[in-house]
Amino acid sequence: MADFLWTHVWPIAFIVIQIVVVVAIIMGLVAYLTLAERKVLAAMQLRMGPNVVGPFGLFQPIADGLKLLTKETIIPSGANRVLFVAAPMLTFILALVAWAVIPFGNGLVIADINVGILYLFAISSLGVYGIVVAGWASNSKYAFLGALRSAAQMVSYEVSIGFVIVTVLMCAGSMNITAIVEAQNTRFGFLGWYWVPLFPMFILFFISGLAETNRTPFDLVEGESELVAGYFVEYSSMTFALFYLGEYANMILISAMTAILFMGGYLPPFDVAPFNWIPGPIWFFLKTCIGLFVFLWVRATLPRYRYDQLMRLGWKVFLPLSLAYVAIVAGVLVYGGLV
Repeated sequence: MADFLWTHVWPIAFIVIQIVVVVAIIMGLVAYLTLAERKVLAAMQLRMGPNVVGPFGLFQPIADGLKLLTKETIIPSGANRVLFVAAPMLTFILALVAWAVIPFGNGLVIADINVGILYLFAISSLGVYGIVVAGWASNSKYAFLGALRSAAQMVSYEVSIGFVIVTVLMCAGSMNITAIVEAQNTRFGFLGWYWVPLFPMFILFFISGLAETNRTPFDLVEGESELVAGYFVEYSSMTFALFYLGEYANMILISAMTAILFMGGYLPPFDVAPFNWIPGPIWFFLKTCIGLFVFLWVRATLPRYRYDQLMRLGWKVFLPLSLAYVAIVAGVLVYGGLV
């Protein structure tokens, strides 16, 4: 019996424990990212921000969550009830399952699969289905137009993200995410990370991540002046909250992917004391926080694009640039004898 438990039950229980821990961490980060956003925006706009609920406003995310939990879920007449409720659940679940292959440290990953980067790209591509289903199931022309906008936007910038990832894969020679991080572990420290040789792709990836997560200046999906609030205009209470949580979880994911692909992931900036005394997960967390701060900084700084500007940037600037850089990187690797 003991052998059966050790060989069959314990591995499954261990995976479940890992999943629960990771989900709990991500949910906590999402909750307090909403507070951090309001605090950062307030500081940049010379306001106070949340400061009433709890010391320094630290209990504000808990109050917001409780408020949404106690509100009534309203389903519009004529809406497809099953799809209407399933769409935000799909969006939220996809935002969480991507973390299965993210290494928080050397060996600290739920599933260290050989095609981890392909898994991430596939999961991020599925996110558009939740948005389209939400817009269609709402039985509202405004929600449907917002969903079409979002679908076109996400598909456009996923193409550029795909080519950016190809350049990283060519340099690392592997689709395993841990291997990509370790390929950046050179004697040059942070100057050996991929943000240096692939700097244009580093910037392009992050900007495309802004568009992929529907964040300013690419928040056309919720263009209040034209579409009320986009594809989730008919949603309320926890169904709305799931979209909201999914958006912030995707922000954290894009920042984490930026850290992994271009900033050495969990690697210290220099492999010498005292830098290498700090655990890898701490470095990974700090790099992710830098990306998140830029997300918030951009929101406080830039105005919203027009839709034609957004699509022109994706198809006429980012796509040719990423294609050209794929060819350049391939040429350097082949003719430079690096492969």
